[in-house]
Amino acid sequence: MPASAFLLAFTAAWIHGTSNVFVGRRQEPEAAFAFMLVVGVIAFAPVAVLTWDVDGAAVPYILASAALELGYFAFLAAGYRLSEVSLVYPVARGVAPILVLLGAIVVLHHGTSPGQIVGVVAVGAGIVLVRGVGAMARSADAKGFLLALAAGAFIAGYTLVDKQGLAHAAPIPFIELVLIGPAVVYSLAIWRLRGAGALRQEATPGIAIVGIVLFGTYILVLLALRLAPAASVSAVRETSVVIASGIAALVAHEHVTRTRFAGAVLVAAGIALVALSQ
Repeated sequence: MPASAFLLAFTAAWIHGTSNVFVGRRQEPEAAFAFMLVVGVIAFAPVAVLTWDVDGAAVPYILASAALELGYFAFLAAGYRLSEVSLVYPVARGVAPILVLLGAIVVLHHGTSPGQIVGVVAVGAGIVLVRGVGAMARSADAKGFLLALAAGAFIAGYTLVDKQGLAHAAPIPFIELVLIGPAVVYSLAIWRLRGAGALRQEATPGIAIVGIVLFGTYILVLLALRLAPAASVSAVRETSVVIASGIAALVAHEHVTRTRFAGAVLVAAGIALVALSQ
């Protein structure tokens, strides 16, 4: 893997992990996600127009991906409200590639390899460690864990849909069209459920920057994919699981035990093994 591709994917991992800790620890995480989505869509609209290449055949995939993205943001933000980022983020990111692999096996009849099987086991074990037992099994963590699993399912869903949709559209216009609907619908829903005051509270320059840079991580990954195989890029990208857990402990002062951090490392290692064994 060229050093330039590694740096692009690793930068994307740092941005994604750090941004999720920042947004997830806000007083109104749902409102923060809503504002972040709107800013990202507006900021990249000119780029989408300049690189416009969308086939009519992409429309069904855009609609399906938009619905799945909406579910992802809703469940992830709800998870952050109830539980800690160091629990929700690794579980959501960890379960997604496993569900993608299972979907490819069941729906597309793809084969699997011993490395992928070991990777799945590693991710499963890591998720158990992140979830914890005993004192960790309080109701808020239980609900946060379930919401994280749901968010991971939505990630898997839009990943499979996007892979097909991108055959009919350029990446940036595609993701722009996908996110317009969720940005509008989710913002209106949060305005209704949390009130205009929550949205005003989270409409800060910091959240605006997060919205732009998170959208930008997609471009960084695309650039990396032009220089290195998808499996290698994916493996480096998912180090964000470990990065987010570390930042949550050191900066956000979440109670990240050694067991939970080890679980996050195991999740990242399992994802990397699944990706590299394709």
